[in-house]
Amino acid sequence: MSTVAMWWDPSRIEATVTRQFVCSHLLPEEIKRLDLPLGFGDGLTDGTYWEWIDEKAKRIFLILLDLGVPDQIFGLIDDSWDDNDLPIPPDQIERLALTATRDDKFDRRFYFRQFHYLLKFIEKGTHVVYEDPEVVPINVDKRPGLNLNSAVDRVELPNRPGEVFSRRRIPIGTGPGMLTCKDFLNETDKANNVECDHLVSYFGSYYHRDQGYVLFTLPSDYSLKSLLVNIPGSLKSLAKQDRRQLFMNWIHCLVDTLCFLHSRGLSHGNIRPSTVLFNSNNHIFYSDITRLSAEAIASTADKAAFDKETYDYAAPEQWYRPSTSHSSLHRKSTLIAASSASASTSSDNSTFSISRGSSEAGTPASMLHTPTPSLNPQAVDIFSLGCVILELLSLLMKRQTRAFASHRAAKHKLAGRGGAVLDSSFHKNIGQVESWMAGLAKDASKKDDQVFRGVAPMLQVVARMLSVLPHERPTAQEVERSIYKILTENCQITEPHCVHQYGGWDFGLGNLHISRAGGEGFNIATRRHSGSSRPSTARPMSHRPMSSGSIREEDMSMSVAGGSGLQGMQSIRSNKVRTWQARIYAAEAGFV
Repeated sequence: MSTVAMWWDPSRIEATVTRQFVCSHLLPEEIKRLDLPLGFGDGLTDGTYWEWIDEKAKRIFLILLDLGVPDQIFGLIDDSWDDNDLPIPPDQIERLALTATRDDKFDRRFYFRQFHYLLKFIEKGTHVVYEDPEVVPINVDKRPGLNLNSAVDRVELPNRPGEVFSRRRIPIGTGPGMLTCKDFLNETDKANNVECDHLVSYFGSYYHRDQGYVLFTLPSDYSLKSLLVNIPGSLKSLAKQDRRQLFMNWIHCLVDTLCFLHSRGLSHGNIRPSTVLFNSNNHIFYSDITRLSAEAIASTADKAAFDKETYDYAAPEQWYRPSTSHSSLHRKSTLIAASSASASTSSDNSTFSISRGSSEAGTPASMLHTPTPSLNPQAVDIFSLGCVILELLSLLMKRQTRAFASHRAAKHKLAGRGGAVLDSSFHKNIGQVESWMAGLAKDASKKDDQVFRGVAPMLQVVARMLSVLPHERPTAQEVERSIYKILTENCQITEPHCVHQYGGWDFGLGNLHISRAGGEGFNIATRRHSGSSRPSTARPMSHRPMSSGSIREEDMSMSVAGGSGLQGMQSIRSNKVRTWQARIYAAEAGFV
């Protein structure tokens, strides 16, 4: 922090206002008066002026000292004023008789100064309402060069030394780009129940001078979007082997955090490079899942606005409607070896032919005429995270994100100049995504480092995550199991980051096998395989260490009590699709 103010909490006041401190600001004859009996009470009390200050008027003494009239403490005591009378209203300050003649300016100074000693501190999980004259105890980092805007600050709280928070200003009102007071409180209440090490989480909030403010943990220094363009110094300084393992661990942290959200019936709903954040310690985390940001409020108010990044990393069902012949099917375990019914390979196992379903039911044109299904926001998360993982693996292989975007849009390039922006989305360029993945696997097979042994099998997991139909995608728990297996067995990373268990994870993955067809070709499922799946047995969980912070006590108590409360909350939240979580966008995107 550039400058840190001194904040007068009760402990500081008690420790500061000692007899020695008071005497150091009084004249000798005034010091003698401290031990005299009080001038009121007609002898019915044996208390002294010092005892009154020590027990009842330390704040008042500090205010008088700030105003340069500490000697006036005796007159206020004679009139029986003490700290319990604070704050004194403006129209009552004249009664203090602090000046020989009426001085409105001096009285105003007293009125505002008293709030510096009546601080209300923001505690974890609380919402504080401050009146206009009150002082908010918060230190704002105003150092030049910070990537901040008028609505976001980096702040510290005096009652939480050493911790840094991100403060967001939320306009309160009924106009465009604003939240009503009721909506603001509802959002803070919802945000208060979600906390994770790799998720920007709500700490506290307050209301002051017609503005709402929210404090979040994990202030970011840069995003994956900027990282893909320019590697920061904190990463460049790492040894090559450490940097490679860090990339793999990042992937597991992101997947594990998604398990945390999905296990609670929640979804992120906005996974893309600009919402995957980092700090200077190379700690990765998602942006928060609330509406408590100026950008989220603005996007909700202006639904016609188009965000190309959001479009590029969106799931296909957010832009066109899946076929009715598949929309009613339930999601099931999908990380199983690809069968011959889903894909066919050439004799050299280097190219793949991907089934797109029937010629009529699987085309976007026909899907636009089918009824809109209930969007599964968790399946949307899986697709978008698959895109982000693919970007991270490309970064690991030193492939440029700009080159990847050009590769995805290559099929749309036409002769001539000008025209619409090329469509470089993942969901509209599945074939190009597959060929890019094949290239990554081929490059990884030429590397000697053990970490690269995990690239090809991880790409197979990504291929399942990018399935066109939502029910063909694996769950977050299934993805986490597979990533953990790859990191420990293929990459030989003995202790991956973020090994947790969220709820009961018996998903029948005991016979899980990640297939590699030659190590170069990848299959993205676009329709459900015919026939029944081979049954599998649950894998024992004894080899997975249990994190001490993985399951909170309140979650345990709810599940022991029968699970009705938690399950009911999960079902409500998973069935109710919010526009800021998983949006179904217009079919016309303005791309070619």
